[in-house]
Amino acid sequence: MSKVVVCGASGGIGQPLSLLLKNSLPKGSTLALYDVANVKGVAADLSHINTGVKVLPFLGDAERDKALEGADIVLIPAGVPRKPGMTRDDLFKTNAGIVKSLIEAVAKQCPKAFIGIITNPVNSTVPIAAEVLKKAGVYDPKRLFGVSTLDVVRAQAFVGDLKAQDPATLQVDVIGGHSPETMIPVLSAIKGVTFSQDEAKDLTHRVKNAGTAVVEAKGAGSATLSMAYAAARFADNLIKARHGQTVREIAFVDVKSLKGEAPAAYFGLAVDVNKDGITKVHPVPKLNEFEQSQIGEAVKALEGNIKTGETFAKSS
Repeated sequence: MSKVVVCGASGGIGQPLSLLLKNSLPKGSTLALYDVANVKGVAADLSHINTGVKVLPFLGDAERDKALEGADIVLIPAGVPRKPGMTRDDLFKTNAGIVKSLIEAVAKQCPKAFIGIITNPVNSTVPIAAEVLKKAGVYDPKRLFGVSTLDVVRAQAFVGDLKAQDPATLQVDVIGGHSPETMIPVLSAIKGVTFSQDEAKDLTHRVKNAGTAVVEAKGAGSATLSMAYAAARFADNLIKARHGQTVREIAFVDVKSLKGEAPAAYFGLAVDVNKDGITKVHPVPKLNEFEQSQIGEAVKALEGNIKTGETFAKSS
């Protein structure tokens, strides 16, 4: 069965994500929890839940390689959370180094694993991961994902609330990047739902700024529970793919290396995934005038984010 590793398992996202995975992974799977503190207590707590998923803790640098050895899926929420007034760029210096060191270990211990990068700023940390894997000679763009599922989950929830629809039944693509200025909710493509211009503008603003709204509401801390839910949903789909199904996901990927078409080298788009990784990058969907007007700002910001990540990986 599958081995799934959560790097940063005792953090604000890592704990609820690990709980959800303990409940949802197939019977016989192994859930490896890695962190630099408190992870043994988290694992002990989760191990008391009566599902057929084995939970193993790994603490600190000395046990990191063992945690990753033979992994099928590696999820990385490790890092510092965003605080009030902080942008995702403010997180970069600390989180970039964390992602770099973890991916170096992944390259040695489980280079064929599907890698889900959750650590912000995703627009920069995914390019960092790619460059580290390239340097190690094991880069496969089909297996590297920036997890932007939370943007989709939020859009589904907000549209469902507004239109009195079951959000779970709505397909809402949020393309571009994983930051307010780079994400583009494609509301015009939702089947069976229409919006006035004001509704579309208000919904788009709400989706783009949902993370900031949570940070401000909490006062201390960022979106952890909804992010954990979104990451667990993403991981469940990757498990299905590893077991032979073809699944559709929205993810921030290296479109250029995958020979897809997008306005930036890395871009969030719908992808098809099977046991070998990404098999197809869907093109940018048809956009209406309002959605198309957001592309320029998104691409400009993305190009800067990508360059920042690549420069860090190559120079550090």
